[in-house]
Amino acid sequence: MNLLERIKFGAKKHNKRIVLPEGYDERTLRAADVLLGEQIAQIIILGNPEKITAEARKLGLDNIGKSAIIDPLDNPEKDRYIAMMVELRKNKGLTHAEAGKLIEDPLYLATMMIKAGDADGEVAGAANSTGDVLRPAFQYVKTRPGISVVSGAFIMILKDKEYGEEGLLVFADCAVHPDPTETELAEIAVATAGTTRAIVGIEPKIAMLSFSTKGSASHPMVDKVVNATRIASEMAPDIQIDGELQADAAIVEAIGKSKAPGSKIAGKANVLIFPNLECGNIAYKLVQRLAGAEAIGPVLQGMAAPINDLSRGCSVSDIVNLVAITANQAAGN
Repeated sequence: MNLLERIKFGAKKHNKRIVLPEGYDERTLRAADVLLGEQIAQIIILGNPEKITAEARKLGLDNIGKSAIIDPLDNPEKDRYIAMMVELRKNKGLTHAEAGKLIEDPLYLATMMIKAGDADGEVAGAANSTGDVLRPAFQYVKTRPGISVVSGAFIMILKDKEYGEEGLLVFADCAVHPDPTETELAEIAVATAGTTRAIVGIEPKIAMLSFSTKGSASHPMVDKVVNATRIASEMAPDIQIDGELQADAAIVEAIGKSKAPGSKIAGKANVLIFPNLECGNIAYKLVQRLAGAEAIGPVLQGMAAPINDLSRGCSVSDIVNLVAITANQAAGN
């Protein structure tokens, strides 16, 4: 059973309720049909039920009838959600009328369903920008206790099984936070450890990456990584973590032994934490293109509930995979 098969198997076992706000997107409907047919998750689709049912019929999708279809413009829970929104944002001056307009936006409705406990997770972004997807999440779901920053992890499946955990590596942050502080970098490491356990199903061995290994260079950028490593160890004493390490020292056993003798992580890392978004984003794309690795993600981490963002160029299978991942995240929360 490969990683994606394991992820789908876990999702089926957990049977979580995942809301798809983009009910008028054809790829979303096709993905929902697959998800329902394979019983990967319970699916909630947002949009006009008549329009969605008619479109599903036109596309030959037989399983959409097994979903819950909720109309943002005619939702029986609308008043309850409005009251919650006003209460949660009263310090920001949100009025009842403003909340009434916002709750008709499927992205806000999806977020409030999660906040109210009526859904376990959300997948969107096929037809909306990352900013539009995340804005309601930041306002109402917010971050997990003890975590102040949201980050994005990529699960990298390499053809060369020599690296990571038989070719599996997790990279972060590759998607969200441009320049984390040392404390935020530590939080990203801790959150990525949770993602690695919940989704990949392996025990994380975390390398905090730098252009220096164990003092081989002196610079404030190196100090940030050293301090972040210490803070992460204090935040989560149970995780295996070491830094600062250069990339080769982190993943090549012979180089790890040479540059960082005595390290339990050097040469054996399966989680790579990059010092900033620039490094992380460039690295995952280079590995994806030059090494032919499969990159699954970004998996957003640090939120109090799983809300994941798709690329607008996503495929049906991308949506199916991310829903399965989101279901596993929901089970681990």
